[in-house]
Amino acid sequence: MKKILITGGAGFIGSHVVRRFVNNYPNYQIINLDKLTYAGNLLNLKDIEQNSNYKFIKGDIVDAVFIDNLFSEEQIDSVIHLAAESHVDRSISNPLEFVMTNVLGTVNLLNAARHQWKHAYNNHRFYHVSTDEVYGSLGETGLFTEETAYDPHSPYSASKASSDHFVRSYHDTYGIDAVISNCSNNYGSFHFPEKLIPLSINNIKNNLPIPVYGKGENIRDWLWVEDHARAIDLIFHQAPAGSTYNIGGNNEWTNIDLIRLLCKIMDQKLGREPGSSAKLITYVTDRAGHDLRYAIDSSKLQSDLGWKPSLKFEEGLEKTVEWFLNNEEWLQSVTSGNYQSYYNDQYGKS
Repeated sequence: MKKILITGGAGFIGSHVVRRFVNNYPNYQIINLDKLTYAGNLLNLKDIEQNSNYKFIKGDIVDAVFIDNLFSEEQIDSVIHLAAESHVDRSISNPLEFVMTNVLGTVNLLNAARHQWKHAYNNHRFYHVSTDEVYGSLGETGLFTEETAYDPHSPYSASKASSDHFVRSYHDTYGIDAVISNCSNNYGSFHFPEKLIPLSINNIKNNLPIPVYGKGENIRDWLWVEDHARAIDLIFHQAPAGSTYNIGGNNEWTNIDLIRLLCKIMDQKLGREPGSSAKLITYVTDRAGHDLRYAIDSSKLQSDLGWKPSLKFEEGLEKTVEWFLNNEEWLQSVTSGNYQSYYNDQYGKS
């Protein structure tokens, strides 16, 4: 039985990956390692928590001794590494926390893998999940490819760029079978509401201001999280050792156009007068170092492994809105306590 460690498996993207692997590969033992910080929630995996091929372990990848013991005791033979501090705003407030988790934590996992697997690296795989933000910012034209030079502009993207470099160096230096993917902005169910789409859904529902940075002109490429999980599945099983793949949704939207579409969908779903939710849009001071545009060229992934996005953004956004409106208990459970303190600090509104 293959024993795969999935780090950050109680988080947004991680929970979708864990669910996919547990359900699709009954002969794999999936070990979900998560620190259960504010963004990790075991409610995300309630539907598979009793499966015989699933095991949850609470722990911190920054603890090197713990990680070494985990690899030894569980006989881990592959890793899908998603655990990360991932919110740019929080990285600006506390960059050291991002260095510890995203850089040191990744190196701890790499060291444990190197020691546990010794020289039989061909029978193991270390898959590191990263972000398109490591590439920096684009102008009005062009796309990020796997050959784009790194140019991170925030403490978050700098920490992810560093972890990418460490993963590649362990492949080149020690021969570890390592692969990396860099994805665009994800959206979908179980998305923690500090990010743009779920935050806006929650605020519209509660008739609260919708904070939009600057003039809302920043452009992002949006990827449905289940399409991302499917891409991770393909890359884990089929990508050549040492390879990198970009994963994008081919859905470029300015933030303000996205919010206006979201307001329209929410008005329809909540039975409100058309245009009423858009009145909640509130422009706030722009984020420091805010990159203008991200856009992914995922043609390599499409040509090599046959992957392509399954949903147009409008369809995926409607599905996302429906999920949040139908899962009020989940949303309430994650927007109490610490979340309210964070929100007040970040946007100055309750």
